Amino acid sequence: MQRLGLYAKATLHASLMIADVGLPRGGRFAYGHASHQTGLDVDVWLKLNSSPLEIQRLAEAKTESLVDVKAQNIDEAVWRDDYFELVKKAAEDERVARIFINPVIKERLCVMEKSDERDWLRKVRPWWGHSAHMHVRLKCPQNSDECVSQPLPPEGDGCGEEVTSWRIRPTPPPQKPSSPPPTPEVCLRVLETDRAP
Repeated sequence: MQRLGLYAKATLHASLMIADVGLPRGGRFAYGHASHQTGLDVDVWLKLNSSPLEIQRLAEAKTESLVDVKAQNIDEAVWRDDYFELVKKAAEDERVARIFINPVIKERLCVMEKSDERDWLRKVRPWWGHSAHMHVRLKCPQNSDECVSQPLPPEGDGCGEEVTSWRIRPTPPPQKPSSPPPTPEVCLRVLETDRAP
């Protein structure tokens, strides 16, 4: 994320806004965000500021959807072509496994990529929500024996029929409340280790 922030500053002349990351020692959040428990997931707002925000403005910052949900199109009043460059740069990083983003935004990225260098689009996966941020999932770090990598995304750039199939959102069946799975033993050991003062 530091490398992406430096890119945004040097090339896009903007500051990144990082949202949800993970707890310093991992573990469950008080609510939601099961995917952020491993420390491999980070949300990056699709909102570029010309300079870093002061603490008060940062606390009051609000996300802005790039998608007109009713029309299922990009909201052209909010979209900036810099978002294409930002997502592409993140996806090209070899440490990134996947980027989850709204299907409408993925379609825009597919259209904007004019070169034959489309491999990065394979990592950009359509997922509901994610209309104001990209959810970046990192690969397992080297020498992390307990970390299990996801399989690679399907071959190809994920454009065309694959992304348009997301336009019809099925109604999910009602979910029964469930208890979280037990915390793995290795995680309990990390959480119970004395914390530094």
